Amino acid sequence: MASIAQRPRGTQDLLPADQPYWAALEAAAKDVAERFGYQRIETPIFEATDLFVRGVGEATDIVSKEMFTFSDRGGRSLTLRPEGTAPIVRAYFDAGMQLQPQPVRLYYMGPYFRSERPQAGRFHEFHQFGIETIGDASPLLDVEAIVLGWNWFAGLEIAGATLHLNSIGDEVCRPAYRERLRDYYRPHLARLSEESRARFERNPLRLFDSKDPQDEALKRDAPRIVDHLCAPCAEAFRIVKEALAAEEIPFELNPNLVRGLDYYTRTVFEYQHESLGGAQNSLGGGGRYDGLAAALGYRSTPGVGFAMGMDRTAIVLKQSKPFTPAAPDVYAVALEAKDELYVFHLAATLRARRITVVFDPGPARLDAKLRKAARRGARLALLVGPEEREKNQVVIRDMQEKTQTSVAERDLLSTISQMLGGA
Repeated sequence: MASIAQRPRGTQDLLPADQPYWAALEAAAKDVAERFGYQRIETPIFEATDLFVRGVGEATDIVSKEMFTFSDRGGRSLTLRPEGTAPIVRAYFDAGMQLQPQPVRLYYMGPYFRSERPQAGRFHEFHQFGIETIGDASPLLDVEAIVLGWNWFAGLEIAGATLHLNSIGDEVCRPAYRERLRDYYRPHLARLSEESRARFERNPLRLFDSKDPQDEALKRDAPRIVDHLCAPCAEAFRIVKEALAAEEIPFELNPNLVRGLDYYTRTVFEYQHESLGGAQNSLGGGGRYDGLAAALGYRSTPGVGFAMGMDRTAIVLKQSKPFTPAAPDVYAVALEAKDELYVFHLAATLRARRITVVFDPGPARLDAKLRKAARRGARLALLVGPEEREKNQVVIRDMQEKTQTSVAERDLLSTISQMLGGA
């Protein structure tokens, strides 16, 4: 019979076997963010559509073709959040955080939504760990963000990550560079992919985002924005590079790195991993976004942050650090149905002392029950049959040593605690 429903395309089930990896990602994120003085924030799953149109940029791929947008009953246009920075800047002003000591440091984790073509590690519903530092333009805060992300990978014991770095200037030096870039590409428009020809008109910096092989040769020879920075942007980039060198964090200067959102200025960075390969090798990245608040209609306020792709990072973590599923301390079995309630109560008594117990109801041969206990990786099996009930005893079987002993019910807790090493 055909199933009633299937998992929607571009989504994933995070199964019990996946949970240790996700718990590690979340614990490492919380630990490193809070050690740097960041506080957790959560914003709504959906926001007013205009927040992303104005903040992310109407000409970006996200806004033009990737957002999940719908109308509520009042006819208001809402969008499932495709990224986290614009909502957090909104929350910063809505909550009056601009009146707090600056900068305000915030971190977040949660699901985001984009209608991209699903690939390995890329889903319609995906998960990000991100940070935002709002209210100070110091380039050392760019470095702090980069170092924090680097430390997240270190905390997960993920090797093989590389840091790519660039500066894309600001609205002082970028307009002239855009025209220089258009002048370079204009004679070669016929050689560009269809998508790149559209980007040439809307925002020529996005030409560097192209992964189309036919665009690669032109990208290699294009003028580099780092060679055309104004003095303040060049000085900020110098500080970032020197500080990273002082922190002994290796980086690769990547003149083609522009990121995909219109709000970035000056420093942009990306973490990539060797095992992913191809166009989908990014684990996450970020940069400075000093013009975002003004684009949203707020007072001009500097900011910097990153967003890490937790789905792809989970893939890398599984490759590099296998986790063994958590095993119960005790597997509790009644050999006859009339003793099930009694064994159920014994299991509850042990759980109250923080001992992990799986209760197995229902009829089955003892050897089948023990095979189930072994498959679950239980340290001990608790067995009760008619003979044990008559004597007010239980049998405790050591699943590793394959030995067992009968103990009085009153000694159950102390015996199991001793066998578990003081649990």
